[in-house]
Amino acid sequence: MARPDLNLLVTLDVLLEEGSVTRAGERLALSPSAMSRALARLRRATGDPLLVRAGRGLVPTPRALELRDRVRSLVREAEEVLRPAGKLDLATLERTFALRGSDGFVERFGPELVAGVGDEAPGVRLRFVRKTDKSTGPLRDGAVDLETGVVELALPPDVLSRPLFTDRFVGVVRNEHPLSGGKVTTARYASARHVHVSRRGLTEGLVDEALHPTGRRREVVTVVDGFGAAVALARASDLVATVPERHTTDLRRGMHSFELPFPAPEVTVSLLWHVRLDADPAHRWLRDRVVDVCRQVLGLP
Repeated sequence: MARPDLNLLVTLDVLLEEGSVTRAGERLALSPSAMSRALARLRRATGDPLLVRAGRGLVPTPRALELRDRVRSLVREAEEVLRPAGKLDLATLERTFALRGSDGFVERFGPELVAGVGDEAPGVRLRFVRKTDKSTGPLRDGAVDLETGVVELALPPDVLSRPLFTDRFVGVVRNEHPLSGGKVTTARYASARHVHVSRRGLTEGLVDEALHPTGRRREVVTVVDGFGAAVALARASDLVATVPERHTTDLRRGMHSFELPFPAPEVTVSLLWHVRLDADPAHRWLRDRVVDVCRQVLGLP
């Protein structure tokens, strides 16, 4: 069965409102002959004359009267669908957003983000999800709305990003650790026992690449999948954790942190989202809030 021409709904709506082929044609910028052909198509589609002559004018049939309010409602609803989204009303917005990030992000930026969002949009809920891999699948399938991370390879065309801040690696040990006193040299750093962070279970990463030109190698004795676990092990043992400074400020509180004795690796943490949400007013508002909170917490301009 052929699909009906939905453009005829607009034509029918105007015809029933005007009760005149001539006036309806003027409103729709159609010639009288084109309007008459449209009426003929409507009659075939509905199986009803719709408008019949009475004296010098046209009057609606019972079927036309039955359809008039329904057609008007359908046309108005379609017009609403095809209009740009209205102004975002944060006071009445009710929505849950899922944000995926590495451990440390929630501890560092979560409190201010939750408070700021709550002040502006009390009906919005934030659900934080721990990032266990670099797959963009959760963004693509809608499992999460936003993600933070370091973009190492070119992103697929359907994933967009915005830089949040640049971070550099620092060393962290418990206050009783030998490295907590005296100058930390490359030799002292390399000879210590280290915990390495890798979600893929690798024993080397950016820190080791930066250390290699010195001719030294660090002794990695354990590998964990997150910064929180690395800092926790360093807090409770003589292991050295090397982690992003800004990302782990709260995780490292009460411990001894030190600058690396060789050029520290730097990474840019970005905000990622799927292209289908790019124009969504509520999502755009939340993206701006995340950026603002990161700048505020880090004291960035």
